[in-house]
Amino acid sequence: MAVYYPEQDPGAVSRALANRPAGRLVACLCADWCGTCKQYVAGFAALAERYPNDCFVWIDVETHSDYLGEDIDIENFPTVLIQPIAGGAPHFYGTVLPHLDVLERMLIKGAAMPAAASEIPQVLPWLLGLDARDS
Repeated sequence: MAVYYPEQDPGAVSRALANRPAGRLVACLCADWCGTCKQYVAGFAALAERYPNDCFVWIDVETHSDYLGEDIDIENFPTVLIQPIAGGAPHFYGTVLPHLDVLERMLIKGAAMPAAASEIPQVLPWLLGLDARDS
């Protein structure tokens, strides 16, 4: 499966999410200027191929912060959000350096993590609404 980029085809992102109701959103929140994020792209795409039931989305926080309706304050890049597409508590939200084996272990484990809802950006509702807003 592909990694989806909201700025390239917003409708594809929302359709991909709708086609995987039992899957997870795996969103990488990054910045175009971040060298570490650039190192992460190929491995992130490889994981997307291994986990076709999940939806992998690459989100440049500087490009999309206004659309998310909040100022996203990411302290370290890349930051990853793993959340059931059906909604509910995220499985993970935090920095994952370009060690894809760590991210893959989190995908395998799939356990929910405790986190304050105020700390987690509302990425999933924004992505689900892209098709309707941009058509």
